[in-house]
Amino acid sequence: MYTFVDEVVLDLASGNGGAGCVSFRREKYIPRGGPDGGDGGRGGDLVFVVKRNLKTLRHLRKTPAFRAGKGSPGEGRGRHGKDGEDVEVPVPPGAVVRDADSGGMVRDFIAEGERWVFLEGGRGGKGNTHFKSSRIQAPRFAQPGMPGAQRRVRIELNIIADIGFVGFPNAGKSSLLAILSNARPEVADYPFTTKIPHLGVMTGYDEELVLADIPGIIEGAAEGAGLGLKFLKHISRTAALAFLVDLSAEGWEGAFDILRGELAGYSPELAAKKRVLVATKLDLAEARERFPLFQQRHAEERVLGISAITHTGLDELRREFGSLVAQAAREAASAVSARGPDDEAEAAL
Repeated sequence: MYTFVDEVVLDLASGNGGAGCVSFRREKYIPRGGPDGGDGGRGGDLVFVVKRNLKTLRHLRKTPAFRAGKGSPGEGRGRHGKDGEDVEVPVPPGAVVRDADSGGMVRDFIAEGERWVFLEGGRGGKGNTHFKSSRIQAPRFAQPGMPGAQRRVRIELNIIADIGFVGFPNAGKSSLLAILSNARPEVADYPFTTKIPHLGVMTGYDEELVLADIPGIIEGAAEGAGLGLKFLKHISRTAALAFLVDLSAEGWEGAFDILRGELAGYSPELAAKKRVLVATKLDLAEARERFPLFQQRHAEERVLGISAITHTGLDELRREFGSLVAQAAREAASAVSARGPDDEAEAAL
């Protein structure tokens, strides 16, 4: 299993511009030719590109610095220097670029295929041909190239999914993801089987939904206990949450309250997302006996019961996931349409 990397620090730089050339025309029968120094080439740009096939930032850990190519100097006979090569920094959807020192957000990448010039290359210097005048007919100077820009950034990854699975270790999240989607996470009957987030695509009912299995939460996660904040952030972009509670485990009565409290401690907005409570392992007799009590205890919530072994309740759960995502999309669209011009301008900033 590879290491899941969701945060890296990079030193980035665009290319310096090439210097302008000091040159004079020298041809037979033209002993006093005028200036003909060409301009320097422009430095290369530093460009971020969003790649769908990337799932982590592991590829960037091996290359902590990116620098675009320098522009070449100008040459005689008015020849322009070659522009520097652009350099691309590939990132997955969900990557957030922050200033490494202040922590301020620079860019939030969501759409796959997006291409954004972060640092523009330095301008090439002008050759001496630009400085000829009636007073200076043989200028022996040219402009140097402009330096490129440099920036140190921290890139964080927040996984983008429609439904995020929340639950204690060994609650059945990985088993459910494997059954509902094409994902193949590690599944075992001991805690913390999942060490990294897994994504899967659930198809059916004329749509595809992306499901995220997040490593199990333990009490105190909002304060950094266990995997803590490292993975709680990965459900911040989900449209809705599925709280999985193992009814065969000890402490099942208060499991949802603890989970909800941990999310609220990390982010009130996250705890307020649309959700469904999923009672798992109903193939076990004790879980089946406790299910009616669990429903009564959380009568104000939408509660479903499933078994990954017998496939009990999976069709209803699939429909519920589709309904939650559709409802979240409608509300998001309504919120956007309700914005005034000032709100739109502010959101663009």
